[in-house]
Amino acid sequence: MSVSRETTERLEIYCSLLQQWNPRINLVAPSTLTDLQNRHIADALQLTDLAQATEGSWVDLGSGGGLPGMVMAIAKADTKVAFTLVESDQRKAAFLRTVIRQAGLPRVTVLAQRIEAIPPLNAAYVSARALAPLPQLMAYLDLHLAPSGTAFLMKGRQWKTEIEEAKRDWSFDYVAHPSRTQDGAAILEVSGVKHGA
Repeated sequence: MSVSRETTERLEIYCSLLQQWNPRINLVAPSTLTDLQNRHIADALQLTDLAQATEGSWVDLGSGGGLPGMVMAIAKADTKVAFTLVESDQRKAAFLRTVIRQAGLPRVTVLAQRIEAIPPLNAAYVSARALAPLPQLMAYLDLHLAPSGTAFLMKGRQWKTEIEEAKRDWSFDYVAHPSRTQDGAAILEVSGVKHGA
């Protein structure tokens, strides 16, 4: 996907900070640092094509090194979408706040708390990447996703099995979008989450 010059500049700031901080706090697997663009940035940017959000609240759960939440926040910096990045690790939260400051992202905040300890955020959009198995993610969505909201969950090759497991205790609608960066992986667009199969 093509991005604006401002977005490219902000992504460069983000990547530079990620490379500086990674040796100290392991934000991404060190082996992936040489291929940040394809392995992480392009992967996260897939969400901008799927989520045509121009306003509302977006919550990224377990943001870690900012994937996909920070990349999405940068890509949507010229919209009215307000981003909340949830990351309980204080050092990773400090990294995310540094990116916000240096990249100039006024509509992005960091919550350095555990996902289940935060009062319901009632978000229009929720995202997560490599955070937890789908049944556990459903409990997080039940807590933080607005009833009419949509979640975008980046899942690996086992996503079909995870859906079967989640369907035992949860009812939800989903569309599986094939990942453009990893064979067999998918981005699950989830809505209508309710406890009870």
